[in-house]
This record gives sequence, structure tokens and C-alpha cells, in this order.
Amino acid sequence: MRSGPGTGGGARGTAVRLALMAVPAAFLALFFAYPVAAITARGLYADGRWHPERFAEVLTDPGIGGVLWFTLWQAAASTALTVLSALPGAYVLARYDFPGRRVVRAIVTVPFVLPTVVVGSAFLGLLGRGGLFHEWGTPPVTGPVAILLAHVFFNYAVVVRVVGGLWAQLDPRQEEAARMLGASRLAAWRTVTLPALAPAVAAAALTVFLFTFTSFGVVQILGGPRYATLEVEIYRQTAHLLDLPTAAVLTLVQFAAVAALLACHARTVRRHRGTRGLVDAAGTARRPRGARQWALLVAVLCQIVVLLVVPLAVLVERSLHGPDGYGLTHYRALASTDGTFAVAPQEAIGNSLAYAAVATCIALVIGGLAAVALTLPESGRRVGRLVRGFDALLMLPLGTSAVTVGFGFLIALDEPPLDLRSSWILVPLAQALVGVPFVVRTLLPVLRAVDDRLREAAAVLGASPARVWREVDLPLARRALLVAAGFAFAVSLGEFGATVFIARADAPTLPVAVARLLGRAGESNYGQAMALSTILMLVCAAVLLALENVRTDRSGEL
Repeated sequence: MRSGPGTGGGARGTAVRLALMAVPAAFLALFFAYPVAAITARGLYADGRWHPERFAEVLTDPGIGGVLWFTLWQAAASTALTVLSALPGAYVLARYDFPGRRVVRAIVTVPFVLPTVVVGSAFLGLLGRGGLFHEWGTPPVTGPVAILLAHVFFNYAVVVRVVGGLWAQLDPRQEEAARMLGASRLAAWRTVTLPALAPAVAAAALTVFLFTFTSFGVVQILGGPRYATLEVEIYRQTAHLLDLPTAAVLTLVQFAAVAALLACHARTVRRHRGTRGLVDAAGTARRPRGARQWALLVAVLCQIVVLLVVPLAVLVERSLHGPDGYGLTHYRALASTDGTFAVAPQEAIGNSLAYAAVATCIALVIGGLAAVALTLPESGRRVGRLVRGFDALLMLPLGTSAVTVGFGFLIALDEPPLDLRSSWILVPLAQALVGVPFVVRTLLPVLRAVDDRLREAAAVLGASPARVWREVDLPLARRALLVAAGFAFAVSLGEFGATVFIARADAPTLPVAVARLLGRAGESNYGQAMALSTILMLVCAAVLLALENVRTDRSGEL
């Protein structure tokens, strides 16, 4: 691949790339690889030697075998249900133009940026003991059924965004040509559209499987003591039983599975990018015509209401339902403490906003440098392999056990010069680890679309590489930066797995406060948990609606 002067060709370009990669790589090494390695070593290294026999001891335990089996089958079932449920929605939002389409797109995406604790709370308020359906006489629904429904709710947007983004760019004339040659509607879709969509469907399915395989908050709230994924079991072994060897083995098993999934995901994404015959998405959507198309639109909108809107509405309803009828009783109670909490629950709101703001700044710096490094022209096969490996490394925090990272922070960052156990910065650092992949994935399509000739022209006129970036890339990527900041803020706001370990009792975040309230008996605690979850949902929804107005890339990348 050629190197333009605007990016520093040849050896100079490679040096610039390595310099840009150094900061993100150091960040990941210190605050991801080091804590994970520290807690793993603590569990598997003792008496001056390693103990690989612990793998056999753990993996042959019938209880652990049950956890592994439940993790696999619930992830597979959740993935299948999500893809089948969301494909009609992906088609309608890609091909149909109707009033309120942008609002519907935002509503569909709201669940994806919600904290898993809020999702679990919503379905608990809908299906669980004391929930709306239970009050109507329906037996409480928890365990696998509730978990699968919550996972469909949470990941519906992944399929709509990834598959729908590509579907909107497929040239409809290709399928029309097959119909003119005598193919039925089904045959034309099966032979023309489906093969073109296959890489996107595979990428979406792998992403959903990854998120459900590592599910924590949803399973912890809805699964009860009987059901646990690997992530929940790692938390139980670490926080409750203090069995670090078992937790270390399960962490490595999950890490290996996630690495394999990310490798498969990278292959499908490359195939997705290689799809030919794409057109401008703005020209493919049409108003529904005929009774069949209107019926499909209405059916999809009803599905979105039932699957996505009703759980959120019930969350709000439960937060307003008090002992004396509907009102703001639970919201007022957030301002007081009954002596069981170090601070009033409402203080978690300010804590979460402050932590998320700092985490967003960190994620933008780290993710921005990484995205720029990944978009520089490659100057050799060896550099190309290094870049692909770096890209995969950036995604690992999304699939690695957040519980392990959080507990690893406490173990690894306890000695000078990185003695941060009592520092507030631990929480934003853990949240930034989750935000960085979203920043990278948001910025990459925009930066890759910048015409190299603009950079070359600026360089010919004497601009330095830094000025080329400032004068050419930054103005074109400014809107993408806003979107990346919004996504990083939303996911930082809802991070739970690592934060539950490192958030101080006197400075909890919103998800941690919700989990603590749900863990205590009493109608007041339950109502306050619903109220805090509603506040968190509204903040995330406001951020997402703002993002929908500045959205820059609709090609299907999250």
C-alpha cells in the first residue's frame, strides 16, 4: 500500500505510527494486561512454582461444568433469538422511509447503551416477584426465560445497526433484476440479498454471542443463586469465596474463548468491508407500498414496543409506584439514608457523572491516538500484522472479565509508583477501558474515508504531520469525535463489573448503588432501585438522542 507524504511515508511513517501506538499500548499494559496477569498469577502461582494441575481440578468439577454449559447454551440461544427477532426490524429501518424513523432508530439503540443492571431491573420490575405481571396474577418469571428475554432486549440494536446498516447500502436493483429473470421473491432474496448480507449477519451474531457469553449484571439479577455465567461465577469465587485459583482458571478459559471470538469477528468484519455493489443509503429507503409492506411495518413497530418499550415503561412505573399509590415517594427517599449506606443514594448521580466525564476524556485520548495509528498507510507485511494485532488488542477489554479487571486493580495497583487503591482515579480508568473500543470503532470509518490527496496537498504546501492532522483530519472527524464521546460517556456511566470492586462505599456509582439497593429486602429499597435505574436510563437516552442528531456513519459499524 502506498504512503503519502502527508502521513510521513516509508520509515518516517512507520516511526510516526509506532509513536502513536505507544501511549494506547502503555495504557492497556498498565491498566489491563498487568491487573489481569497479577490476579491470574496470584491464583496459579504458589510456593515458588506454577500449578497447572489446577486447570484439571477446576474444569472437572461438576459445578463448574454446569456453569460452562449454561454460559454456552444461553449465549447460543440468546444469539439465535436476537438475530431472528431483529432481522425484520433491520430490514424495515433500512428499506422503509416513514415518519418518526429517526426516533425509532434511537429507541431501538437505547437498550444497548443501558447498564446491564438497569436492564436486569427493568425485567425484574416486569416479570419478577413483586413485578407488574406478578401483581396481575402471573407467576414470577426468572431464570433462563427472563435472562434470554433481557439479552434480546439488550442486543436487538446490534443486529439492527450492523445488518441494517449494510442492508440500506445494498443496491435494490440487483434483486429486482433477479425477479425480472423469473426468480420468485423468496428465491431472489435467498440467492442475491442473503449472500451479500451473510458477513454482516455473522458479524452481528458473533458480537451478540460475545456480549451474552460474558453477561454479568443481567444474569446476577435475574438468574438467582441457581444460574451463573462464567463472569458471575468468577465474581462469586473472587468476592464471596476468595477462591483465587478457581477464579484464575475461569478467567483464562473465558479469555481464550473471547480471543477466539474476536478472531472470528475480525475475519467477518474484513469480509463485510469487502462487500461490493454498495450505494448511498439515503437513496434506498422508500415509503411502504401496498397492504403487505404496511402490515410488516406495523408488525415491526409493535414488536419494538413489546420487546423494548414496555420493559422501559415498566421500569418508570415501578419507580413511581409507592405504598400510597403513584407519586415521587421513592425519588424523595433517595435524598436520605437509613444508616445502612454510607451516603444518600442520590449522591451516586453526581459521582457517576463526574467519573464518566473523566473516563470519557481518557477514552478519547487513548482511542483517538489508536484510531489515527490504525489509519496510517501500511508500509510492509510485518507492519500490517502489527497493526492487525494492535487492533485486536484494543477490543480485548470488551470481552475480558470486568470482574477480573476490577479485582486485579486492587491487587496489582497497591505499591508505589502505582499505589492507586485509595485514589478516585481507579473508577474512571476502569470505565475508560470499556470506552476505548467504542471510540476506536466510531472514529475508524470516518478517518479511513478521508481522501489521502487532501493530506498530500497540505504536506506539499509545507504542513507538518501534526498540522496536517489539525487542518485536514480533525475538521472532518469533529462530528465523529462527538459521537465517540457520547458512546464512551454512556458506557462509562453504566460500567458495573469492575466498578463494583473498586468504587468506595462513600462514593458509589449509579449501577453500584442500584445493585446494593436490589440486594436489600424491603419495598422502599426496591422502589429506590427502580428510581435510580430510571434516572440512569433517562440520562443514557438523552445522550443517545443527542448522538442521533450528529450521527456521521451509518454503514453498520458500532
